[in-house]
Amino acid sequence: MNRHSRGFGLIELMIALVLSLIVILGVVQIFIAAKNTYVSQNAAAVMQEDARFALSKMVQEIRMVGMFGCLATIIDASTDNSFAVSQTTPIRWDNANRRLTLVTADIGSGGSLPTWTVVSDCRTSATAYSNARLPATGQMAFPIRRLIYSFNNNQLMLGSGTGNPTLYVLVDHVRAFDVMFGVAGSATDIAASSYTSNPADPALIRSVRLSLTLFDPRDTVREQTFNVVAALRNRLL
Repeated sequence: MNRHSRGFGLIELMIALVLSLIVILGVVQIFIAAKNTYVSQNAAAVMQEDARFALSKMVQEIRMVGMFGCLATIIDASTDNSFAVSQTTPIRWDNANRRLTLVTADIGSGGSLPTWTVVSDCRTSATAYSNARLPATGQMAFPIRRLIYSFNNNQLMLGSGTGNPTLYVLVDHVRAFDVMFGVAGSATDIAASSYTSNPADPALIRSVRLSLTLFDPRDTVREQTFNVVAALRNRLL
């Protein structure tokens, strides 16, 4: 046989197969690493988006806590006389049951049905009615909602209304939800000097610190804890 017409030998063929296998394995490893990076980044982005949505919503509502219109004295004409009680404690944290209650002015026109509506002429009279109510000529209407945020079974839930309203899931895969209040040293102090989960005097509350810990159910990324502080715009008492 002409030596110039010889094919590959067995050893040469095996070397080629081994080299091809090494290249293929390298490409597969790069693909797996890229896919794992994409999955982990996507899971982290989902957690950050969930936290941003929930915390930004609560911050907006906390900033409007205690805003009940343009007059300090409001007549309670609600059907169950619930406004007067809620007005005295517009923000409350039940540490044992992990439940945050807010009585806050409605933000914009996209909110749910108000719990109460304060109708006032902003000069001499202000009256709180249950649910929605249209103002008369020369009056203004201030929608007020009682919101309940509850942490239970790895879910942050939200409900609106008096009593024990139905709660709906706001965020899933929640490991922890905590609330701390920044309290001033005296009624004349503007800034908070310490934080506590159970303030003795609501009138000393100046800010609220929210902490939300989320986890990935597929365990592709570690748990992440998100913190935010919201300053109160309105004196509670």
